[in-house]
Amino acid sequence: MPSRNRPQLPRRNASSSEKQTLTTDESESPSSVTREATGHGVLTEIVQEHPEDAPAGWTEVQDKLAAALGLSVLLVDGHQPPALVASNNNSICHAFQSSREHVRLCDPYCGEAHRRALSAGSTVQYKCHAGLQCFTMPVQIGGEQNLAAIGGRAFVSGADYRSLVDRFRAGELNDLLGSKPFENVIFAEARRLVQLSERLQKAARSFGAAVVRTDPGGTESGPGSKGGQPASGGGSDRSRSSAVARALTGGKAENVRTLANAGVVTGPPYPAPDLQREVERLRSELEHRSQLAESLQHFQERISSRDPARTYGTILTHSKELLQAERASLWVFDETSNEINLKAAAGFATSEFEVGPTRLGEGIVGRVLESGKPLVVESLERAGLTPASPARNYKTKSFISYPITMRGRKIGVLNVTDKVDREKFDDVDLNLLEIVGPQIAVALERAEWQERATQFQLMSITDPLTGLLNRRYLEERLTEELNRSQRYDYSMSCLMIDIDDFKTYNDLNGHQAGDVALKITAHALKATLRSADVACRYGGEEFCILLPQTTLSEAGVIAERMRQRVTETDYPHGKSQPLGTVSVSIGISALAKHIDTAESVIAAADRALYSAKHLGKNRIEFYVDNITGPLSR
Repeated sequence: MPSRNRPQLPRRNASSSEKQTLTTDESESPSSVTREATGHGVLTEIVQEHPEDAPAGWTEVQDKLAAALGLSVLLVDGHQPPALVASNNNSICHAFQSSREHVRLCDPYCGEAHRRALSAGSTVQYKCHAGLQCFTMPVQIGGEQNLAAIGGRAFVSGADYRSLVDRFRAGELNDLLGSKPFENVIFAEARRLVQLSERLQKAARSFGAAVVRTDPGGTESGPGSKGGQPASGGGSDRSRSSAVARALTGGKAENVRTLANAGVVTGPPYPAPDLQREVERLRSELEHRSQLAESLQHFQERISSRDPARTYGTILTHSKELLQAERASLWVFDETSNEINLKAAAGFATSEFEVGPTRLGEGIVGRVLESGKPLVVESLERAGLTPASPARNYKTKSFISYPITMRGRKIGVLNVTDKVDREKFDDVDLNLLEIVGPQIAVALERAEWQERATQFQLMSITDPLTGLLNRRYLEERLTEELNRSQRYDYSMSCLMIDIDDFKTYNDLNGHQAGDVALKITAHALKATLRSADVACRYGGEEFCILLPQTTLSEAGVIAERMRQRVTETDYPHGKSQPLGTVSVSIGISALAKHIDTAESVIAAADRALYSAKHLGKNRIEFYVDNITGPLSR
């Protein structure tokens, strides 16, 4: 195998004179200088692998081993990076080790893996700074004895994954985001790393044995060959592949089938009656693993939306899909009120889920969020919990209640129940939630800020006393509606409304009673409107109603409904009014040839209102004259 002593370059911050004299031995770390240079001497991204220097034929075997177990495998002959071959590399590792600034974080771990493996002479387990579980072990491939393998590079704990995500969220690793660090994140059980180390060792021994039996010309000299004749149907590749298959499976037929269909080795199909079923089962298993990995990688973008309500809904939808559950609910903690509010529910009848807020320590949701510990229940009775009412129609007695937190801050609770296959929830399901939990926390925090921004925006355009929109909003919206109506030749009407004898009401009953009367009137007016209509408090005891796509006659019908609603409403001091009840006068204008600006529409309705007041109050008047000059009361 060619030597790995390639030309090395010093760090970027060395002076030009230093660059001419520095050697690789004088550099601080091999990984800091293992770079390629452009024609102009500019250093580019750190080189990750040199597959041309690997033992011939090994790359394919390593790739298939990595794919079969869903883990990373690297073959190294010194400090890493670079590796000789990197198979299914974890995108987080690639991001760190491609960065000149952050590769040093990896140096004490995978960087020193080759030295540690050869020094120990056996498998060495370690967890790196990113929380990834790895192992390194010496391997002999094709007569090469100075080699080691790095395997795993997987999260075996949701807590480790959350810790890394928090580092990105805190801004510590922001400059790595351009390298797509979450494109191929690997999760695995610890036992899969053990399986990988065993299979790697067997594959290396078998590969080496196959090389010994096969001469460079592709002839076999071992048992089964005839005087060095070329082997039929594939020569050295088939011999090497068959040897690896025998070593990894122990020669058992069912193991050969499993290995072949998992993509570890290739070769002639094993003649067994249930081969097709085994192929289909493994294909389905690998497809599910691929879909799950895809779902986890893109979970964050799928649940994020500018609309908080949509965010809540998509979190439930994708959580149900991930855990194969039929029902789910999402609760969010309000730090201001110290209450936990139900934001979304899926799979429940609406009437069954009209529930109020709960508090920390109350009920399952409150206790789970207070403790910060997830609750996995296989059976309600065995857990000492009281089953829900039969009217709820739960199909199983198993559920998970999962607290959503971020750096110790309580955010909410996600509940899932009723697995599609009626099975119980277990630690595997909990691990999935541990993986996506940080992403849900980020999405919920973003939704919370969006709700606050919306609330602040509404406060700036809302009258604090009545809850109606204010005059500022009316002026902007009226201009928009006028432009739309003129562009599409729509009708548009406007109502100006004034509470009759409101000064008398205030003088007799006090300003606090007057404020109550304003609130009651605003509620009565709004109750008669359609969803597209715009109700505003114009000022004092005056209100303005904008009626898009509404003719003058249609506006009259709406206005009469409002007038009647107010007179029929019970006010605390209504009988003390001159008319024996609280009443309103209404003036109506409509978009016309000479009423085509926001100012003229308001002025026309105001003049009609003045007319209604002058003619006796508690009545409606229309503005119908064509006005060419400015309108004023």
